Amino acid sequence: IAWLAASVRSASSCGHLRLTIEGEPVRISMCHCLECQRRPGAVISNQARFRREQITFAGKATAWTRKAESGNALTFHFCRICGSTVYWESEGFPGYVAVAIGTFADPNFPPPTIAVWEEARHPWVSFAPDTPPKRAPKQA
Repeated sequence: IAWLAASVRSASSCGHLRLTIEGEPVRISMCHCLECQRRPGAVISNQARFRREQITFAGKATAWTRKAESGNALTFHFCRICGSTVYWESEGFPGYVAVAIGTFADPNFPPPTIAVWEEARHPWVSFAPDTPPKRAPKQA
């Protein structure tokens, strides 16, 4: 993902909560689990995962923690002003931060290369035949 080698920015809808990220993500993925559908109110959740040290955080967030089906705690960080979910962290992946792809506001952001919780995918959600994501077992 060569275009990500430089600094990129992620932000909440109002711009109060912002991230500046250096370098490429470790992985780009999508999750179909019901909790990841419920959180943003969408049928799928997309994320780019980075090492924490790649990210500079600006603005204040509100945090909310829940247990994933894996038993790991997930902590979501929302903008205190507009409520946008910007990033989250998982006990299962210490030292890494997942950033919601939509917060980059870039239609050229690379597509996910892995999908999880496929058994909860809505049957009408499909992907381009030439870019099938790798499948992975349940995670969080």
